Amino acid sequence: MIYPSIDKLLTIVDSKYTLVYVASKRAHEINEKHFLQMKEEEYTSKKAIGRALEEISEGLIKIEKK
Repeated sequence: MIYPSIDKLLTIVDSKYTLVYVASKRAHEINEKHFLQMKEEEYTSKKAIGRALEEISEGLIKIEKK
């Protein structure tokens, strides 16, 4: 099973396209700056994209609608 689920993420983000864009941007930031918003042992995923999705799921990333 994939964590976090796409259904939960889509209740936070308005579209799949926005989700992909925000998660991708955050994953690049994690890889470049090595800054995590949670303790490393709190993440389920080992990869940056999974960690970005977990941060979105936990509400640590605010998505502004334009």
